[in-house]
Amino acid sequence: MPSRWIPAAALVLLIAGSTAAAPATREMDVARSTLTVRVFKAGLLSAFGHNHEIRAPIARGSFDETANLPSVELQVDARQLQALDPDLSAKDRAEVQQTMLGPTVLDSGRFPEIRFRSLTVEMAGAGKWRVHGDLTLHGQTRPVLAEVSGEPGHYRGSAKVRQTDFGIKPVSVGGGTIKVKDEVRVEFEIFGR
Repeated sequence: MPSRWIPAAALVLLIAGSTAAAPATREMDVARSTLTVRVFKAGLLSAFGHNHEIRAPIARGSFDETANLPSVELQVDARQLQALDPDLSAKDRAEVQQTMLGPTVLDSGRFPEIRFRSLTVEMAGAGKWRVHGDLTLHGQTRPVLAEVSGEPGHYRGSAKVRQTDFGIKPVSVGGGTIKVKDEVRVEFEIFGR
């Protein structure tokens, strides 16, 4: 073999080796993965209000489980959020749905995309992580911390988000005697394909 072919062969082996070592990004199984937003009542007459459970279907997402640089990214179409609230009548649930998606809360017509992208992932014990990332909601991007647990291919966790951080004024009626809390809880369970 001529000596000029040795560097070329070494380059091919180096490229093949680096491709094999590239991070293995997994797509989320969006049919099995869930994201739920819990909104809690507050105010002097909160006994007359309702907590809300919102289903937020994940449109697309991926994660990388590489030990030295794990990451996650997901996207939700805000127009697809659904108020579940089983304790409400169909009429009241439809009103909650309309208010949530309308201009006074999410304004999903103007801001249809909700996106989370991790920036750093810290180990927090065996099978536990603290995921720091950016959440884009209502046209604004802010830092968010998620507490996560799980095993390769299957993760669950939660994060707390303040609506006012994203320019959303929490719904209030009766002069504030019945309102929703500023802080909402986002719970998720993620499966890989």
